[in-house]
Amino acid sequence: MSHRYVEVVFDVPLDRTFTYKPDEAGKAKPGVRVMAPFGRREILGYIIGTRDELPEGLEEKALKAIRRVVDAEPLFGEEQVTLAHWMAAYYLCGTGEALAAMIPSGRREIAPPAFADAEMDSAAKGHELSKEQETALEAILVRTTATGTPAPMPYLYGITGSGKTEVFLRAAERLLAEGKSVIYLVPEIALTHQVVDAVSSRFGAVAATLHSGMTGSARLAEWHRIKRGEARVVVGPRSAVFAPVVNLGMIVIDEEHDGSYKSGNSPRYHARQVALKRCTLAGARLVMGSATPSVEAWKLMSDGILLRLDLSRRLSGGAPPDIRIVDMAGTDSCLSQDLKDEIRTTAAAGRQTILFLNRRGFSYSYRCRTCGYELTCKSCSVSLTYHKNKGRAICHYCGYSVRPPSACPECASLDAGFVGFGTEMIEEEVRRTFPDLRVERVDADTAGQPVAGQPVADQAVDVAGLADADTEPASPAGSPPKSARVKKRNIKDVMDSFRAGKIDVLLGTQMVAKGLNFPGVRLVGVVLADTGLRLPDFRAAERTFSLIVQVAGRAGRYFPDGRVLVQTFRPGEPAITLACALDVEGFYAQELAQRDALGFPPYTRLIRIVFRSKDAARTDRASRRFVAILKNHLPIRAEALGPAECPIARISGNTRYQIIVRGAELGGIHAAVRKTNTEYLKEADKNVYLELDVDPVSLL
Repeated sequence: MSHRYVEVVFDVPLDRTFTYKPDEAGKAKPGVRVMAPFGRREILGYIIGTRDELPEGLEEKALKAIRRVVDAEPLFGEEQVTLAHWMAAYYLCGTGEALAAMIPSGRREIAPPAFADAEMDSAAKGHELSKEQETALEAILVRTTATGTPAPMPYLYGITGSGKTEVFLRAAERLLAEGKSVIYLVPEIALTHQVVDAVSSRFGAVAATLHSGMTGSARLAEWHRIKRGEARVVVGPRSAVFAPVVNLGMIVIDEEHDGSYKSGNSPRYHARQVALKRCTLAGARLVMGSATPSVEAWKLMSDGILLRLDLSRRLSGGAPPDIRIVDMAGTDSCLSQDLKDEIRTTAAAGRQTILFLNRRGFSYSYRCRTCGYELTCKSCSVSLTYHKNKGRAICHYCGYSVRPPSACPECASLDAGFVGFGTEMIEEEVRRTFPDLRVERVDADTAGQPVAGQPVADQAVDVAGLADADTEPASPAGSPPKSARVKKRNIKDVMDSFRAGKIDVLLGTQMVAKGLNFPGVRLVGVVLADTGLRLPDFRAAERTFSLIVQVAGRAGRYFPDGRVLVQTFRPGEPAITLACALDVEGFYAQELAQRDALGFPPYTRLIRIVFRSKDAARTDRASRRFVAILKNHLPIRAEALGPAECPIARISGNTRYQIIVRGAELGGIHAAVRKTNTEYLKEADKNVYLELDVDPVSLL
C-alpha cells in the first residue's frame, strides 16, 4: 500500500522530520536515501517513515516533492532509526545527523579489496587457552546468573601480550556457531592491522571491515553484504558500531580506554555508549578490554558493576620489561647517553628498537630569548611547529604555514629559534648517531593513511607550545634543500618490513604505540614522556600513564629481556613514576582520589558547550546569553563553569568560548541543557556556531 506522504530527515542540527510528496516514479519508501529540495538547495535526506495525513498546520500547496531516490533497496531499517532517535535525544543532535553518521556515503557499489591471508603470530592461531583465558571466555558467554538476573558486563583486564585478542575471537566463534553476529571495534584501523588480520584469518568470507579509509562505494558494498547476512563478523573503528549485522550477539570494544572512540564532530557520540545501547536493544553481550582501562571503567570494576576478568601473564614467553626513568635535565640532545647505549646493545644482539614521541615535526615552538616573542598561527592560538623537510613552520590545527624567520620579527634579535623536538628531529639524530642502522619514521607526515578523528594535519596529542619549552634543547631554524621531500609510505608496508626484521629502529608518534606485536623488539625508548602533562585537561595524567604503559608493552613480548627507557624533564611526576613501576592499582587509586576531590568524572557528569565565531564579541555575547538562560534550569546539585575562553582560544580564525556544565547525575544537567538550547535557538545569533558535547573526553 502506497502512502501519500513521506517523512524525511537531513544531516542538519535539527531534531525534527520534514514532510514531502513521494517522487513521480513512486520509489520513495522508508529506508532509502533521497535527493530533496531543502531551502534553496537540493540535499541528501533519509526517509524514516510515511503518513497519509498532513501534519497539523501544513498545507498541501506548501509541500515539495522528492526529486530522486538514490537507493534501489532500503539501506537502513527500524533498528537504525530507533538508534538514531536515541542518539539525537542523548547527544542533543539531529536525527538526520545521527543517521548520516551511520550510513555509507557511496552512490554505487564497488567491491572492497578481499581479505588477504596473513601469517599470524601464535596469539592468533588458536593455541590452547591458558586457565585464565578459559575462565574469561566462559564468563563472557554467560548471559544470566544462577538467580536469573542478567550477568554483569565483562571487562577483560590484561597486561599487553596476555592473549585478550584470542579470548575475543574464541567468544566470536562460539556466537557464530549459535547463528549470531559479532562487531569487533578497534581504536584506529590503520594502527591495528594484526587484529584485522587475525579476524580475517579466523573467519574468512564471513568477515568484513568498515572504516573511513575505504571509499564510500566500497563501504556501501560491505554494508549491503553485512545487511544480507553474508558477513557476520565486522571489524573496524568507532563507526563500525553501526554495522547492520543480522542477529547481533556481541560487541567487542578492544582498547576501551582509547580516546578515538569518541567522535569529534556532530553527532559527538562515544562508541562505548552506542554499543551499550545496541546490545541492550538486541539482548547482546558487550565485552570490553584493555591493559589500561579508562578511569571510569576502573571505577565500575572496583564497584562490582563491571566484572573484571584478569589476564596476568604473557603467553609468548615474554615477561614485563625492565623500565627505567632517565632524567633529561642538563641534556643537550634529544637522545640521552643511556638510550644511545641501549640502542647499540640492542642492534648488536640482532634485535629491534621502537622510539616513541607524541609530537611530530622537527621542533615545536619558536621563541626569542631577548624579548620573549613566540611565533604563533595567525588563525589559531597555538605555536607553529617547524618541519625541517618542508622548510616551513606549520599549524597542526588549520594547516597555515610560513617560512621560519631568520631573526626575531619583533626585535630583530638573532638570539631566537625553535625549541623542543619532534619525531623529525629524532630521526635526524638517530641516523646521524647510528649511520649503519636501518631507520624508519611513522607519523602523519610519512604515513600514506591519515588517522581519523584528529585535528587537521595532526596525529598526536600535541598542542604545540604547551609543554616544557624552556627546559628542552633548542634547534636551529633553517630551510632544507628544495629537493627535500617526505616520501609517504603505507603504514602496513612499514609494519610488515619491521616484522620481517628489515628495520632496526622504528620511531614515531602514537602510531607505534598501539596494536603492535613484534617478536624482535627488545628496546622501547619514550623520547619525552612530558608532552601531554601540561595540557589544561583533567584527563592529561590518565593519557600520559596509558601511553607509557601501552608503548612499554611493545618490549620483550616474546623474550624476558625487554628494556624500556622513559626520558623526562619531570622524573617525579606520579603519572610517569607509577607507569614506569607498572603500578596500575596505585595510579588509579591516586587518580580517583584526585578526581573525587576536584569533582570530575567518574564522580560527576559533564556537558561541554562551545561557541565559535569569527567575531569575538559575538561569541562572548552568545555564551553569556546561553549561561543566563541555563541558570534558570540547573538542578540543585549542578553548576555551570564559565563562559570562558577555551584553552585553545582560536582555531581557523574562530574565537572559542566554552561553558562546562557539571552535575552529580546526567539526567538533571541533560534536561537543563536541552531546555536552555531550545530557548536559546529562538533568538540565536546565526553567526555563532554552537557545539554540544555530552560526556566530553577533552576540554581543550
